[in-house]
Amino acid sequence: MTVTIVGSQLGDEGKGGVVDLYGDAADVVARYQGGDNAGHTVVHDGETYKLSLVPSGAVRGKIGVLGNGCVINPRTLFDEISTLQEKGLDPDVRVAERAHVILPFHRVLDGIEEDVKSESDQEVGTTGRGIGPTYEDKAGRRGVRIGDLLDPDVLRERLEYVVPQKRALVEDVYDIAVEDLDDPDAFDVDALFEEFREFGQRLEEEEMTVNASTFLTDAMADGQTVMFEGAQGTIIDIDHGNYPYVTSSNPTAGGAAVGTGLSPGVIADGEVIGIVKAYLTRVGSGPLPTELGGVVGDTPGYDEQGDGENEELATYIREEGGEYGTVTGRPRRVGWLDMPMLRHSARVNGFTGLAVNHIDVLAGLDEVKVGHSYDHEGEEIFTIPSTTEQWGECEANFRSFDGWPEVDWEAVAEDGYDAIPENARTYLEYLADELDTPIYAVGVGPGREETVVVEDPYE
Repeated sequence: MTVTIVGSQLGDEGKGGVVDLYGDAADVVARYQGGDNAGHTVVHDGETYKLSLVPSGAVRGKIGVLGNGCVINPRTLFDEISTLQEKGLDPDVRVAERAHVILPFHRVLDGIEEDVKSESDQEVGTTGRGIGPTYEDKAGRRGVRIGDLLDPDVLRERLEYVVPQKRALVEDVYDIAVEDLDDPDAFDVDALFEEFREFGQRLEEEEMTVNASTFLTDAMADGQTVMFEGAQGTIIDIDHGNYPYVTSSNPTAGGAAVGTGLSPGVIADGEVIGIVKAYLTRVGSGPLPTELGGVVGDTPGYDEQGDGENEELATYIREEGGEYGTVTGRPRRVGWLDMPMLRHSARVNGFTGLAVNHIDVLAGLDEVKVGHSYDHEGEEIFTIPSTTEQWGECEANFRSFDGWPEVDWEAVAEDGYDAIPENARTYLEYLADELDTPIYAVGVGPGREETVVVEDPYE
């Protein structure tokens, strides 16, 4: 059986914690898209693990698979494995030979392009990890794959083809001398070959590479359970999100099939759990109709920190929730829950259950609001429009809920769903009714033990 964990919003919903929560029953946890632009935080026994590439199941000692839909920076991968080993873990990570490799020039080009876009306020707000340029090369059929690192002749051939193109892009399009860059070796075929051939040797020696489709299919045939861990969120899916303010892959449930080599029927026959933050956050630009307060450089038209109408409330939620990017450390934009967004996500993904996180962050507020629908050109609409420009024209119609008190959330997690304050349960039940999807779990704190488990997807 499979369980697929999908972010229903703009990322940062707490997917890593839910993978950790349900991961004890899984034998294998597989990432199916994205790269080290992900930021998954797992808290266990007072220890905080910040993961950007290694699947979150590593904290529970599960086999982790990075599927063919991922883009892999070997530097990050081995650094992260070493960090986990220093904390006493022994991560068993397998990497799909069909996954594409993030090379140093991808990161350099990512930064250059974002700088150029910022001059005309078109920056996407990328993490600068080279994700987009790597997927561009994948689609352009000039990428380097993990399997290529295992064959020196193929690796050199691939590098000799692509590196001159990247040098020309820097020098002829962006008018920058490669020698003036912080990392000129990023565009040197010999330097890249030596470093990444060594990565290939290590991957081979440690028997880390697999055919992900075969590996996962065999695991399931042997009776093992597989959990698919999505990164980012539905509304930054390259096909179903607010383009161009999106990531370069498919975090949606369909991406789990494409990004691992399993059939859509395998995913559909399992559970698809939508992870929802009880309010809304994002890092990066793009429309956000329920936004409370802005962030300089991300919120369109927002020039001065502290000048938003609801800035005090936004700051309160940001501080209470620790809303700063796991990878970038950047402050996240904050807004009320957006139901048109969630209706879109539920339709695209086919959620069978919801895990709602951070209701404890909203405790103590007199009133909690939800963007129930939008007004667009005089019409009330209940899902996000297809174009980002139309979405930016929408104004949210809010519904208000009475707030709930601060309580002993650890005790609530131990006592179960009925111990959640009544007003918070009203809020949760509104969400479940609107999406016609049951609540499977409610996060009331950062730790594994601070979650109210309503349904076990493996039972």
